[in-house]
Amino acid sequence: MSFRRPVPRIGDPTSAAERASAPDAWALRDDIPSLERVVGARRDIRRFRPDPVPDDVLTAVLTAGHRGPSVGHSQPWRFVVVTEAATRDAAALMADRCRLRQAAGMAEESARGLLDLRLEGIREAPVGVVVACDRRTPAAGVLGRATFPDADLWSCAAAIENIWLTARVHGLGLGWVTLFEPAELAELLGLPDGVETLGWLCLGWPDERPPEPGLERAGWSRRLPLEDVVMRERWTERDAPTSHLRAPEPAELVAARDRSDELLTVPGSLGVLDTVLDRITALTAVDGPGTLVIAAADHAVTAYGVSAFDPSVTADVARAAREGTSMGAVAARSAGLQVELVDAGIACARGDLVSTDALDEPTYAALLALGQERGQALAGDGPVALGEVGVGNTTVAAAVAGALLGVPAVEVVGRGSSADAPMVERKRDVVTRALARVGAAEGSPVEPSDAVRRLGGGELAFLTGLVLGVVRSGGVVVLDGLATSVCALAAARLEPAVAAHLVAGQRSREKGHALVLADLGLEPLLDLRIRAGEGVGAALATGLVKHALALREGVARTS
Repeated sequence: MSFRRPVPRIGDPTSAAERASAPDAWALRDDIPSLERVVGARRDIRRFRPDPVPDDVLTAVLTAGHRGPSVGHSQPWRFVVVTEAATRDAAALMADRCRLRQAAGMAEESARGLLDLRLEGIREAPVGVVVACDRRTPAAGVLGRATFPDADLWSCAAAIENIWLTARVHGLGLGWVTLFEPAELAELLGLPDGVETLGWLCLGWPDERPPEPGLERAGWSRRLPLEDVVMRERWTERDAPTSHLRAPEPAELVAARDRSDELLTVPGSLGVLDTVLDRITALTAVDGPGTLVIAAADHAVTAYGVSAFDPSVTADVARAAREGTSMGAVAARSAGLQVELVDAGIACARGDLVSTDALDEPTYAALLALGQERGQALAGDGPVALGEVGVGNTTVAAAVAGALLGVPAVEVVGRGSSADAPMVERKRDVVTRALARVGAAEGSPVEPSDAVRRLGGGELAFLTGLVLGVVRSGGVVVLDGLATSVCALAAARLEPAVAAHLVAGQRSREKGHALVLADLGLEPLLDLRIRAGEGVGAALATGLVKHALALREGVARTS
């Protein structure tokens, strides 16, 4: 039985099938030659006629600016329209003073070129438009500005480009003058604190019709060839590192999303799960029951009193996992996962982090290689969930997180299991000393291999290799808590394509876990404050992913 696709009455009525059949159907082909002509004919105008600009034309130009793209749809631009001669004269005087001051600090030939430039447009043009940026909204409160605080200024610059092109279509000329002290111009216009100008736009009918840009015509500069300003993949002044792994190709990602669009449900109905499913179904090795891999190791750092449990507990939990009765093993069974226990250093604690490295180089290399080999073997049999067992490894994982993220101990050390306040203080002290020993400093991350080898341990080295191996074979990795996530972070630092293969199973109560997931760009599927370790959270999340995949498989389709 077939169903009609639900078509929303508002928003985008097209389906993925329509978009896939004609990906270029959104093009305005009849307008392309006109757009190319307008972009190519845009000029910085310096000479103007005094004739007034009709109100409807001015409104059309400003409307175009107001339709510009803005970060987080913040629309930070404000357009101050100036027509009074006194204001224009005062602004022109400010610009002339700045021009002379700037010329005084330049080489003679460049200074002469600057002084030859005409700034009379401020006085001559019938309209001045000062584009101001209202920056009074905190950057953290605008989507996209927390990471790029100046994106509001870029938005205003985009609005100026819209104004410029629209002015050109109407036959108006525009000149952008930035030879101002911003504070002086702000005071002239009465701008409040927190509002910044992007200069003065001279707008009017042009008294020149230059065939090429004025500064280029005057010999001030020339347009660079396109090939000089286009780079592929990364900045090309230095050699890019060779990567052996790859994320799914764009076509694979879009195809996965197209398949979900065929379902008899609204787009994004499963929330975070939809995002995860779209991503992992684009991978080549997803089908199969999957495996929970639990790596176990002891840690000499327990000698500093950083754990509430005796180190012998590691061996006990590992034995229960091997017998299928540990919490992780039982959770895995309920999710239809196989269980594999790896002894990565039980009863073989090595360096204590504070005074010596956790692993020597041969041991680290062997564990990393073993993990990669096992990961490649497991990847073709469904998702690989990660688990770990190791008394004291929340301290170890916090140290690795601090080293990889370049943050101090106070930001990554949590309570662990059953720790009291004095124990947390000891953990912070240990991690602080360990980070200092390896030369980690705030804002200066440690190389991933050094972080795992010198501050990690056997299970972290093995799991880092396991992640790399699974990804190399196109598989999916489901993370558990902080310890497994720092392994994934180290792997992603070595090979950026790793991140596309990761699923954050849960967010634990460990303080540094949220920071690590944020650095990986992952949203957790579960937030249950789990402290169990052993891969319990990863197993539960894998079961959830399996149920969601079955839901997609069984739900009715619209095409």
